[in-house]
Amino acid sequence: MIEVMTTTSAGPDQLDLALAMGAKALAHPMRVRILRLLLARTECVCGGLVDELPLAQATVSQHLKVLKAAGLVRGEVDGPRTRYCADRDAIARLQGLLGALGQ
Repeated sequence: MIEVMTTTSAGPDQLDLALAMGAKALAHPMRVRILRLLLARTECVCGGLVDELPLAQATVSQHLKVLKAAGLVRGEVDGPRTRYCADRDAIARLQGLLGALGQ
């Protein structure tokens, strides 16, 4: 998961793995779109994403699961629903890993 990877606590192999996991999670255009929608919000959302996407609830849930597994999204249980937020710190770390790719 990207959230545990930093340049000071991980070796090159772990950083490469974190970058690959983040890239894989963002490899689908709908996951990129979901992440953009979450980043545009100031609070976490439950079911509102489905209304903004041309996808079924189950498909959105599957994409959120992939983003969460990569550490790019956090999910918090709120009664019978889960509230999702973009993990801005993890996204910043992924951006740093991408920026360091050519170094």
